[in-house]
Amino acid sequence: MPVEPFVGRRCLVTGGLGFIGSNVALALAAGGAHVTVIDARIDRHGSNPANLVPDGDHHAPDGRVAVVEADLGDVDRADVRDAIVSAEVIFNLAGQVSHVDSMDDPLFDLSVNTTSQFRLLELVRRENPGASVVYTSTRQIFGKPRYLPVDEEHPVAPVDVNGITKYAAEQLHLLYHEVYGLRANAIRLTNVFGPRQRLRDDLQGFLPIFVRRALADDAIQVFGKGEQERDCLYVDDVVECLLLAASAPDARGQIFNVGNDERLSLGEIADAIVRAAGRGRVEHVPWPADRDAIDIGSYFGDSSKAKRVLGWEPRTSFADGIARTIAFCRARHQWYL
Repeated sequence: MPVEPFVGRRCLVTGGLGFIGSNVALALAAGGAHVTVIDARIDRHGSNPANLVPDGDHHAPDGRVAVVEADLGDVDRADVRDAIVSAEVIFNLAGQVSHVDSMDDPLFDLSVNTTSQFRLLELVRRENPGASVVYTSTRQIFGKPRYLPVDEEHPVAPVDVNGITKYAAEQLHLLYHEVYGLRANAIRLTNVFGPRQRLRDDLQGFLPIFVRRALADDAIQVFGKGEQERDCLYVDDVVECLLLAASAPDARGQIFNVGNDERLSLGEIADAIVRAAGRGRVEHVPWPADRDAIDIGSYFGDSSKAKRVLGWEPRTSFADGIARTIAFCRARHQWYL
């Protein structure tokens, strides 16, 4: 993990009690950075204080990580303002990621994913213009792929509100780089999985649903024939990419599509999870109307730009990653199941 550039530096992780954010915060803290987390503590978004318990310590959150419980957009609050203004590097992962929720409550999605981001950027522009900002975007902005693999030049055509609000925030980061010189970039992530992901409901994508049902010895429901392909990316590989994006000068003002070179169908993914868990079963069912309306078919990305500019490579196979994920969840079932 490339943590050396962050030793002794002040790093802010927004959404740092969530799945990916907590993994970033712990990696930075373990590498010697001074880490602050801002998190609104919205449970259904994946926020979980247990996420900051480092591996091997089941008793107390990591004291190397300071936590500010607040909405990211509440920049008039002193502790929020101080955390943003004092940060040398901002890993900006705060947001709402449920596609279904975004359709049920689109104005809330807009507030969390776009308005709060606008307020953060304005404060950074005015009072901390030297900070580096890495924003986590999503492959969902592309909608249904017109060609595969999907590169950075692929047309943007979201099929849900979440894709629109995330794209707006992504473009704001790039605009602030272009117009104000903000040291910002955007990482478009594919289907991320791994330790500390929320499993308790069906709000965070198909992978945690599959894992939870297998561990509960229930049926994993695969819609239709399960032929749609995905490139699932283990969270440690994501953390490495974000750290590289924050420290590479050539990354400023850039967008990177980040996924895995390994492509598996949803049916193959479900089968692999059942094998790793040693429990559960796969059941093919008809498509529900609400999911069918926003289905994008197969998706896998072209990560060649991230490999070329950042020197990044996905290192973890799905089989290895899912084995580690299941072992983690079993060891901490009281917090994740």
